[in-house]
Amino acid sequence: MFSWYYIEGILIQSCYTMLIVLGLSILTGYTGMFSFGHAGFVCIGAYVSVICTMAFGLPYWVALIIAGLVSMALGAALGKITLNLKGDYFCIATLGVGEAIRLIFNNLQLNINVGGRSFALDGAKGVPGVPLETTFGFSLVVVILFITATAFLMNSKHGRSMLAVREDELAAQMSGINTFRSKMLAMCMSALYAGIAGGMLAHYFGYVQPKMFMMAKSTEYTIMVIFGGMGSITGSVLGTLLLCALPELLRAVGDWRLVFYGLAVIVIMIVRPKGLMGGKELRVGYFIKWVFGKLSGKNRKLPPADGGGKEAAAQ
Repeated sequence: MFSWYYIEGILIQSCYTMLIVLGLSILTGYTGMFSFGHAGFVCIGAYVSVICTMAFGLPYWVALIIAGLVSMALGAALGKITLNLKGDYFCIATLGVGEAIRLIFNNLQLNINVGGRSFALDGAKGVPGVPLETTFGFSLVVVILFITATAFLMNSKHGRSMLAVREDELAAQMSGINTFRSKMLAMCMSALYAGIAGGMLAHYFGYVQPKMFMMAKSTEYTIMVIFGGMGSITGSVLGTLLLCALPELLRAVGDWRLVFYGLAVIVIMIVRPKGLMGGKELRVGYFIKWVFGKLSGKNRKLPPADGGGKEAAAQ
């Protein structure tokens, strides 16, 4: 049987991965722009948060905010250059930027001395000894806040504009929507989510290395978005939970677990081409009303009102 410590670790990893996937869902699922370099924003968030806590002694939550803002600024700069690109060109641009960020940190040698604190970035060796600040309770609160914020965003005017851009950018532009602003907002929000998640990742593992942010991780995040369902917050949550837990549940079969992992993804995509949720949402309010209706018997079908009248007339 799995111990609670082991299960808690899987849940924490699911929480910060869910944050990344939610941000990527805004960009890919709702706005229709595929990014294969999202691990680069996670890398920026991880290193910036580590520098804030270890070199400058800032509180953990402040470091996460700064990491998110720095990643968002990078996302805005990247968006300014690449958002006018269409289709595959935007994918290639994001892929190149993601790999460039990783290679920069892979070769970066930096020493910082502030207030008696000595901090060093040592290229590919990474940074060991990162404070273990990420807990399950904190991660859960952060994820719930960002799921709520994403739901409000998608139900707002800006969210509807993103959906219009995804369906037909030219038609959205002709109807008066500022498509560049909508895409820029999606890019910035996606980078913000990834930066905060990167800080949580670094302070959970206790170390950070550039090889943790290779292109394969970006592809994995995109698979989770598609697996759950494009344009579905519920799908992003379910897809992340399943694909984070599945490799651990299959660990007993050794190296074959990745084969079964890939097979499971292929089967789901064949059976459900639009993902688990297919762009639909699980409405919590409706679900609660349905449950209470079942328990109270209000959903029970009653006989027609005139049936009793006919019986009385017959008597």
